[in-house]
Amino acid sequence: MCRSIKTLRPPTLPEEATEDDIRAAALQYVRKVSGFRAPAAHNREVFERAVADVAEATRALLDGLEVRGAAARGQAGPPRAGAQRRG
Repeated sequence: MCRSIKTLRPPTLPEEATEDDIRAAALQYVRKVSGFRAPAAHNREVFERAVADVAEATRALLDGLEVRGAAARGQAGPPRAGAQRRG
């Protein structure tokens, strides 16, 4: 959907996402959904409110996620059951 939105959780982002990271992702999402890069003056308030709401939801999501497993520690885990090696 929004190719410029990056994953904001470990292990993709090794440190905690900053408020700037979260706002940038929210802004990209609202731009994509609305179809406007920058809103007209008469839509600015609703556009900015949407960015704030999406950022808030994103922070809640990131705060609530529990990342488990070897990938979360940045280590390669054992092959999955049924995975075949190609050689």
